[in-house]
Amino acid sequence: MNSVYLDNAATTPMLPEVVKVMQESMLVNFGNPSSTHQYGRKAKAAIETVRKNIAKHLNVSASEIIFTAGGTEADNLILQNAVLHLGVKRIITSKVEHHAVLNTVQFLEKKHKINVDYVRVNENGAVVFSSLGEALEKSNEKTLVSLMYVNNEVGNILPIEEVVSMCKKYNAYFHSDTVQAIGHYPIDLQQTPIDFIAASAHKFHGPKGVGFAYIKKGIPIQPMFFGGEQEKGARSSTENVHAIIGMGEALSIAFKNLAEDTIYIKGLKDYFVKKITELVPNVEINGELVDKTSYTIINVRFPLEDKMLLFNLDLSGIAVSGGSACQSGSNKGSHVLNAFLREEEAKKASVRFSFSKLNTITEIDYVVNQLKKVLKL
Repeated sequence: MNSVYLDNAATTPMLPEVVKVMQESMLVNFGNPSSTHQYGRKAKAAIETVRKNIAKHLNVSASEIIFTAGGTEADNLILQNAVLHLGVKRIITSKVEHHAVLNTVQFLEKKHKINVDYVRVNENGAVVFSSLGEALEKSNEKTLVSLMYVNNEVGNILPIEEVVSMCKKYNAYFHSDTVQAIGHYPIDLQQTPIDFIAASAHKFHGPKGVGFAYIKKGIPIQPMFFGGEQEKGARSSTENVHAIIGMGEALSIAFKNLAEDTIYIKGLKDYFVKKITELVPNVEINGELVDKTSYTIINVRFPLEDKMLLFNLDLSGIAVSGGSACQSGSNKGSHVLNAFLREEEAKKASVRFSFSKLNTITEIDYVVNQLKKVLKL
């Protein structure tokens, strides 16, 4: 039986080069970066080199990069700091954000009595830009806007430059969960001055359990938990040296090969869409038009309800993610799809296929053939 992994939006396989540098680091960088002796200084120098390299990729200063345990912690650190220490009284977000943002915002609303406004999304799940302007205009409260760059379920891409301009016009902070964008799109934070971003290494072929927050210079940051002065006092805990080094290697590889990888992966996605629409003529795409969504993600809605679709695909060796209630095992289903699909459409079998440079045309052909069997077409 073939084995095909098309769930790269959930996590990506680590590259051999990344594994190699991490193994080497485990042998030589065993010192605590906070120790003042030579072993500690060596480990500290290694992670500071990574910090500088990440900063170069984003065109920011190294002091603006804070290492975390991943995108979820980065989102929490940014959002909670905004309310607890920056005086933010209102957060504007959308109902199609990752739960790392939505659940944190809901906690802050309940615990700290902040006001929360949700911008509208259109029939394809994309943020209605005029709705953001309306929300910003209606109050003079100190505000933070939190909207993700690339939606993790349907791949919709936020018009990031327009949002930055709108936030600047109304003197609002702007935070973007860029977990699905970092390593896949060039981001110059001088040209597009977002105040805060979150990233996670395992989305661009790095290790799990490590990521970073970007916090614009001049914005004060206080830690969420205490016990040390690591990360310039912003994040207590001994740094995960080997994972940070792996993340740095993965991101450097991603940016070095970005142009050719983008063309290749987009080719895989386009080929898959062509094949799947030929196979199932009345299939629907969840999200914006194919060429307006991330080249790594396509969310397909089949014209039937099939509670066993993901299970049967898994039996065929195909790893993908579901999006409807019958796929996720939840009565609520996908909060993203439920935000813009009619109830009867949301009940249908929706599957997210997400691609990486490690996938092949042969794998796509296999997946399409297995879908033909599983769907009994």
